[in-house]
Formats: sequence, structure tokens, C-alpha cells
Amino acid sequence: MRTISRAHRTVAVAAVAAAVPVILAGCSSAGGTAATGGDSITYWLWDSNQQPAYQQCAEDFEKSSGISVKIEQFGWSDYWQGLTTGFASGTAPDVFADHLSYYPEFVSQGQLLDISDRVEKDGLDLGIYQEGLADLWTTPEGGRYGLPKDFDTVATFYNEKMVTDAGYTADQLSTLAWNTTDGGSFEKLVAHLTIDQNGVRGDEAGFDKSKVAVYGLALSGNGLNASGQQTWSPYALSNDWYYGNKTPWTSSWNYGDTKFSDTLAWYKGLIEKGFMPSVDIALSEQDPLNGYLAGRYALVTDGSWMNGSYLGQNKIATKVAPTPVGPSGQRASLFNGLSDGIWAGSKNQDAAWQWVKYLGSADCQDVIGKAAVVFPAVKTSTAKAEAAFAAKGWDVTGFTEQVTDGTTKLLPIADHWSDVNDTMKAAIESYLKGVSDVSALKTANDQVNALFK
Repeated sequence: MRTISRAHRTVAVAAVAAAVPVILAGCSSAGGTAATGGDSITYWLWDSNQQPAYQQCAEDFEKSSGISVKIEQFGWSDYWQGLTTGFASGTAPDVFADHLSYYPEFVSQGQLLDISDRVEKDGLDLGIYQEGLADLWTTPEGGRYGLPKDFDTVATFYNEKMVTDAGYTADQLSTLAWNTTDGGSFEKLVAHLTIDQNGVRGDEAGFDKSKVAVYGLALSGNGLNASGQQTWSPYALSNDWYYGNKTPWTSSWNYGDTKFSDTLAWYKGLIEKGFMPSVDIALSEQDPLNGYLAGRYALVTDGSWMNGSYLGQNKIATKVAPTPVGPSGQRASLFNGLSDGIWAGSKNQDAAWQWVKYLGSADCQDVIGKAAVVFPAVKTSTAKAEAAFAAKGWDVTGFTEQVTDGTTKLLPIADHWSDVNDTMKAAIESYLKGVSDVSALKTANDQVNALFK
């Protein structure tokens, strides 16, 4: 049972930015207004790449149920601002795509509908989903606030020509290992792929780390946070480390552990040696994709949600390799999932539940999988996605093998996640910049643990 006082759980309610949502499916009411009953509901999502597939699901759903769905799409920032404002004003959508970083606070505010009774009444088989995903949307008190819709893992996108020119093969990239002492075969690869403006490689005499033309490994500015999903997490998690005392609901944190600080010390070393860009460069770029396409990065650790961006472009021949094996003897990746939540204030909860149930079914997730954008949560639909990616000539096993091999770790969930993230983000950035020493990580860890006492 959680002992956190509701009074201590906070969420920022921001004004909606001036943004025009993309609206799909015919409906005369203004976007974002609460449902008033009848056989029409509103559904929000943030990923424009998935709009066509979900529109197909909505059309199929209307044919079978008679319930029409108006789909509205907002950019990431406007999406969450719009939701919090909608909750406060009573104009939130009936159903919306939900994220693990947000839903605990929505639950504590009473904004999400508990669907546990409906799941039981309708006899839904939660075993159809990839292992662990359904558990993410349940609270310690026993409530359930969503059905899994998709998942993501992390792997390495690489410039095939740069890797080949460096004398490496795809098979070699799939067997790399790292350690905190000398970085192992993974750091050797990163060093050799790094080239200065005079054409000298990072592992050759005369390499000038102040004038790097190609970095062996990119650093994602938007991954420098408390989860480190596409930055440091594949390494820390493969070093026998985890964020806290339990998963998915974490209440005691391990950012002060030496296995974490040892991992970050090695990671920081890649910056200091000139093999990876500085934190300032990473933060200025946020997303390394443009730098990769400009030929400034040979390798990019990123999430499966970026498959289309890296593998779908025609400028650079790109392949996928799994993350390296760590000191634990295994590789590792965060295992993150999304769901669809029902607004507790919806006047159309029964219709909303029918839609959520359909979104969580193989009927809809097969459609999503065949679109080859994300990996659906339903196991059989995941297989269809893999086939659809393969039909495009994209080998994405670097992402899926961690699920198959059981080397994934669930993203932590916590009531105070926004506070944890703010504190650790600042500490991690400061340490990687060289502004603070390793003691700052322990201090920050003490601060976040104090939130849960």
C-alpha cells in the first residue's frame, strides 16, 4: 500500500498553447469539449504518425458498434497542457492516450476512471499482452486505469557505411560488450568510429578531441533525465542496477548507488575523450536525428518509436544493432508502454469503455501493427508489426530481441515522478558537464527519497 498523502501529490495545470488540433472523423462539436451523451466520443493522441491507423480502427469500430469516434491530435507539449486544462475546466476528451510518467498524478487527482470492474465483468484476457505491460496500469490499491496499446525498447541505429569503412560487420555489432573499466569492445568501436577534422580516428595517435568531425556515439539531449531511456539507461541497467526498490511502483531510489555512479563515470569519459558530444551540444540539439543525417554521428542509441525517422529516410543507409552486453552478462533496455485512459468526468463512459476495449484488442492492434510505426502490446499483433517492418526491408530485431530474451526492465512509476525527474535531471546534467562531482548524485538521491517519507 502507498502511504503518500494525496496533499503531497502535485501536477502543474498550464494554459493551453495556441495550437490547432488535427481532427479526424466527422463530428460537429468543438474539439476538446466534453461528451454530452449519445453514440459519439472524443479521443486524443499525440503521435501524428499513428493517425491513419487509428482512424482505420475508429471506422472499423463504428461499423461494428454504431459509436462514432472523433480523433484529435496535438503536439506533445500542447497535448499535456490541454489535458490538464481540460480536467480543470471539465472539457477533457472522453478517452486519451496515456503515459506512465503522467498517469499516477491523474489517478491521485481522480481524473481517470478505474476500469477494473469492467475488465472483470467482460472477462478480458490480459494474457494476450506482452509480459508485464498490463501490470503497469494497476495501482497498489488494485485499481486498473488502462489496457496496454503499444510498447517500446531501445537499440542502436548506425550508419552502415561508416561502420563498414571502420572494418566492422553487423555480426560484430550484435556481440559487443561494455564495462566500467575500459569500456570493452563497445568503447573500442565508438573510439574507432570517431574521426577528427583531419581524418584521424579516436583510437589513433594525433586525434584532436577539440575538433571532432564525426562522433562515434550521439548523446540525446532529451534523454538526459531521471529515466535516461535513450542515453545512460541501457548501460546502468546492464550493470546490475535498477532505479529503486521495486517495480513498477517505486518509493525508494538508488541513484546514489555506486553501480549507477560508476556507469555515469564511464559514460562521462566518452565525452571527455571526445567520442561523444558535450552536454551543451546535446541540449542544444535535443534530438540527435538531424546531426545523424548530417553525418556527425555514427551511432545513435534511441527508441523503437524512431524507426520510421531513421530507417524510413533515404539519405543514409541505416541499420539497427542491439545495445551492448554489460557487466551483468546481459544487455538491457527499458520496457515502456502506453495505454488509453477514460476521463472520469466523461458523460459517455460506457461508449468510452467500448472504444478502450477495442483499442486494446487484437482487431485494432493488428491494424496498428500492419502500419509498421510502433510495436503493439498484443503479442500476436507484435508479430504482425515485425512482418510489416520486414516487408519494408527494415530489420528491427535489435529492438524486439530484448523482449524475446527477457532482458527488458520496466520503467519506474511513482506519484512524485515529475519531482524525481526534475531533481535527477539537474544532477545528471551537472555531473556529465563536470560542474559537480559524484557526490552530487548521492545528494540528489537523498532529496528524492525525502519526497516519499
